Amino acid sequence: MGDRVAEIERACREMDRRGIRVTRTSSLWETEPMYVLDQDPFLNGACEVETDLEPLTLLDQLQAIENDMGRHKVIDKGPRNIDLDILLYGDETVNHERLNVPHIGIPEREFVLRPLSELIPSKSLYPSKPWKVVQDYLNELRQGEPLSSMTPLRGVSHTLTPLLHNRKTQVMAILNLTPDSFSDGGKNDLTNLRDTVLRHIRDGATILDVGGQSTAPGRPEVTAQEEASRVVPAIELIRSLPEACNIAISVDTYRAFVAEKAIASGADIINDVSAGLLDPDMFSTVARLGKTICLMHMRGTPQTMMDLTSYEGGLIPTIASELLQRISAAEAAGIRRWRIILDPGIGFAKTADQNLELLRCLDELRAWPGLGGLPWLVGSSRKSFIGKVTGSEEPSNRIWGTAATMAAAVQGGADMVRVHDVSEMAKVTAMADAIWRPS
Repeated sequence: MGDRVAEIERACREMDRRGIRVTRTSSLWETEPMYVLDQDPFLNGACEVETDLEPLTLLDQLQAIENDMGRHKVIDKGPRNIDLDILLYGDETVNHERLNVPHIGIPEREFVLRPLSELIPSKSLYPSKPWKVVQDYLNELRQGEPLSSMTPLRGVSHTLTPLLHNRKTQVMAILNLTPDSFSDGGKNDLTNLRDTVLRHIRDGATILDVGGQSTAPGRPEVTAQEEASRVVPAIELIRSLPEACNIAISVDTYRAFVAEKAIASGADIINDVSAGLLDPDMFSTVARLGKTICLMHMRGTPQTMMDLTSYEGGLIPTIASELLQRISAAEAAGIRRWRIILDPGIGFAKTADQNLELLRCLDELRAWPGLGGLPWLVGSSRKSFIGKVTGSEEPSNRIWGTAATMAAAVQGGADMVRVHDVSEMAKVTAMADAIWRPS
């Protein structure tokens, strides 16, 4: 009932506030209701917590949170805004009239096993069967329609569902407010931004990515204050437009100061090309503000990254390993797994051949252990490797090469594509969706 993501996040904050520290979360998984079928779909997740409370005292606290959040059970297993259960408590077994641990419903419920398999796939459930682990129970469960994780972008309805076979690719329009971006520097300012935004929306953009600092190789840095002064007025203008009320706003920044100002102005997503490496305050800031973050794979800085293109362990395994490290750092700072998007970082610390390999092998990267269920953004628009292949020196002449990379990204499983040429690429992704993601 209500804003399901908001209610789950409120419950996590309440647990933290009461000393039940949430250390990791699963993704959120949407399911049709069980038992009582005449109700709306549920969102389900699992969280790992640290607590000094004994099981029954912990249960008391969880039920107090439910009551404080206004839960009223009218029908058993019927509609409610929040439901907090203890699934496991270390390796302990509890048999009490109020509580059974492990929870008796685990083996029959895919919506419980899916999130548990993200957190503890190799943990046994029952002392009597130490050889049988969570993943085994999930594998043997007779499954119906495949579930999908869900990542919120804006509001109740604007979400990513990366495991649905018929999902539509989201088009993220690039709005560079910098004089030196490699492709469109100086073309956008507040005098023409309104017309540009409305055109992008008409052409099919569902997300607008606002940037105030170029991250192209060799571009000089501006101060955080200067970057914010470019970004914030643009966000405020977009938020003033009725036509953009359902459009998600992403901010392309690696600075926590800019991220906080942008979110306060109405931004929904922080698109950090450094995945938190260039500002130690980024993850804690995004966690505190409860927004979604895109973690891109990069090495070094925009000034040094092209000297760091050696992947001795193989391109895909190394990128997967380094992204897993950034996910762990984000989770340790309090960012929920359902608030994470990944980006393979095409053009960042990668040669032209490596960029092509990434596009060929995106499906392998998506399925890497520990990365499954997370949504992916691909940003290849007009980049230099396209010019190298097609012989197009001018970025604006790389549209046909970009179109081919967009189709490859959709085939590889991308959930979002970041583009300069919105009208053209929206048509490309619509066609690619019709081929590889039919309704």
